[in-house]
Amino acid sequence: MSSFSRRSSTKVALLVLGMIAAIVSPIVISAPALSQNTVPPATPSPATPSPDTPSLDTPSPATPSPQTPSSDTPSPATPSPTSTVNLSDVSSDYWARPFIQTLAENNVIAGFPDGTFRPNQPVTRAEFAALIQKAFGNQNRVRQLTSGGFSDVPANYWAASAIQSAYETGFLAGYPGNVFRPNQEIPRVQGIVALANGLGLTVSSTGTSTDLNTYYNDASSIPNYAVSSVTAATQSNLVVNYPDIKQLNPQQSLTRAEAAAILYQALAKQGRLQPIASNLPATQYIVGGAQTGTDIVSLAASSSSFTTLTSLLKTAGLADILQQPGPYTVFAPTDQAFAALPAATLQQLQQPENRDALIKILRYHVVPGAVTTSQLSAGELKTSEERPVNIKINRANNQVSVNNATIIQPDVKASNGIIHAINQVLIPPDINISKLNQPPTGTNGTPDVTVGRATRGGRSYIGVGGNIGLSGGDTALSDGNFTVISKLGLTNYLSVRPSVIFGDDTIFLVPVTLDFSPRRAGSVGERTFAISPYIGAGVAIEANADTDIGLLLTGGVDLPLGSKLTLTGGVNAAFMDETDVGLQLGVGYNF
Repeated sequence: MSSFSRRSSTKVALLVLGMIAAIVSPIVISAPALSQNTVPPATPSPATPSPDTPSLDTPSPATPSPQTPSSDTPSPATPSPTSTVNLSDVSSDYWARPFIQTLAENNVIAGFPDGTFRPNQPVTRAEFAALIQKAFGNQNRVRQLTSGGFSDVPANYWAASAIQSAYETGFLAGYPGNVFRPNQEIPRVQGIVALANGLGLTVSSTGTSTDLNTYYNDASSIPNYAVSSVTAATQSNLVVNYPDIKQLNPQQSLTRAEAAAILYQALAKQGRLQPIASNLPATQYIVGGAQTGTDIVSLAASSSSFTTLTSLLKTAGLADILQQPGPYTVFAPTDQAFAALPAATLQQLQQPENRDALIKILRYHVVPGAVTTSQLSAGELKTSEERPVNIKINRANNQVSVNNATIIQPDVKASNGIIHAINQVLIPPDINISKLNQPPTGTNGTPDVTVGRATRGGRSYIGVGGNIGLSGGDTALSDGNFTVISKLGLTNYLSVRPSVIFGDDTIFLVPVTLDFSPRRAGSVGERTFAISPYIGAGVAIEANADTDIGLLLTGGVDLPLGSKLTLTGGVNAAFMDETDVGLQLGVGYNF
């Protein structure tokens, strides 16, 4: 071969190695970026509020000063007749229409004189007080506003009586310095707290979760003074979050549509309105109800306490099952419980060869049916693994144990069952955790070679695909052709991947590859995908009269699509008379 050809082959080889590195290196080396979670400055308790935090104390009297209401502010006490039913900017498919329409028909809310409702317009504290007076005007008074009232609410202010009513019925309070700030846009969290306080809602320790992380991704941004009230409101289904049910946005200004939604839910809580029909899309935004997104897996995924459990359920392929109607009862180990397992156990459980053991362990935590702690009785309780757990009940301490684990948070209600958080992982009697930590070896201590086994990168497979030629012209590898692919695991780390690319110069590729552990690639909806990189070398055999043989370099990734199929793609370079490079894509059937 000429020196020019050798130099050309060398350049192509370097190019191929660079392409392989581009495929594999970022996946193997980089770690997924953590999403930022900005925690706002701490908010003082209601007893000592900051200037921006409403006080729950009784304000001192002051002399009011005159103030003129804005011409754009509708008076809820006198709704516009044209806006009661026909609100031009609230279409039939608008997310909050059921809440707005019903309240308008019941004369609780009204539109503007031009026939609009302006659903996305922020609500001021004065406007919210007027809405509360209209909705809860007959509520018993729990305190009395002093004769002077708030210093920034003059006697002739359009909402003066509404503010006094909202204060005296326990819904709203003022700020330090005897001010109400009537024109301030009310944050969502203040609106929720106002309804919880006015309705006298308290946190329930049974039936629903008291952990706001269960419901909201941004629970950490809820001010300290509001945590108890927001919890009570959430448990009572008062909170409505659009468009993301998991995002509370507590400091964001409350809009007119959002105000209508939470007022409706408050009136439904009192039994004065019927709950929104379950077949309406609006129900999916009601937090804590039986709407989409509150199944067992979704609740676990939304809590910072069950990240390991959620990941393992997806790895084992059980997440989809626990999102079905059920019902199910899950004894859910916390992240701390999984962290207490022997070293490397979690890593081993996520390896393909230990998948059956992982499934057994997870099914051992699931009981058919919805069983609350009050319904549990001492003795054996059969699990989905067909092996029982032992229930122990200490009524004196109000404590329930499952085998050696203690229920630390009982009765978290989901739409398809109940979650009981536990402080230890339950291990079925036929699973030996210590053996999971030992890689399989042969009798002489060398790795156990089993052709067709699963590797750490995934299961073996055989399938079909296509080849896209990138350079060269000596074999079918350099052209667009049909190909048969396969992966045959040898050890936990190694596999052989024979394939054949059909064409005018059919070529057989036989590389031995080093398989890497799966890496998270991203999520689609509730499903998380992982890719398993590989890199290797072998021989390329051209099926012609001369049967040419050359060096083969390869690298790529496998993407499991489920228990049956694997999507694969990789770059192959065969050094024959010319250097042929091709991109191979295919789908394999796992075995």
